[in-house]
Amino acid sequence: MKVLDPFEVYEIEVWPLPQYEAAPTSAAKAKAHLNWLELAVFKALLKKSHFRAVLNEKDPAPAADNGYTLPPSWRGKVVSDDVFRIRNHPDTRIARRSETLSLLAKVISERQVQKGLRRTLLTQAKRLAWLAERRLDALASLPEGSEINDEQ
Repeated sequence: MKVLDPFEVYEIEVWPLPQYEAAPTSAAKAKAHLNWLELAVFKALLKKSHFRAVLNEKDPAPAADNGYTLPPSWRGKVVSDDVFRIRNHPDTRIARRSETLSLLAKVISERQVQKGLRRTLLTQAKRLAWLAERRLDALASLPEGSEINDEQ
C-alpha cells in the first residue's frame, strides 16, 4: 500500500533498543515497551509536524508508561544531495503527491480500512494543496501566459 512515497523521504530516525538483542526477554515485556515507544514517538512527531499529522495506516495501540524513557535516536539522510535536487523540484513533488493520493484513494474505495488510513488520505490531500499553493505563489511574479523554464 502506498501511504508514503519513498521519494519524499529525506531523513530517517530510529530508536534502537539493544537490550532486546542478546538477552532473552519475555514477549509480553518487549511488546509493552515497543507499544509505549511507538506511541511516544507518534505523539512527539505529531507535535513537530507542519500538518499536525503522521502518515500512519493505524493509530498506535494504547500503552502503559511503566517508567520507560525514549532511548537516544539516530537520524540521518538517506539520499545524496544530487538526488535531493532532482526529487525536490516542486513540479515533481506535486506530480508524485498526486499519484500517491490517487493510489491511496483507490485502496480505500476497494476495501474496508481503518480510520487512520482515511486520515492519511486527508493529510496527503492537504500536503498536495500546500505544495501546489507554494508553487503557484513562487511563480506569481511571472507575467500571465509566460513559459516557466526552470531546470529540473
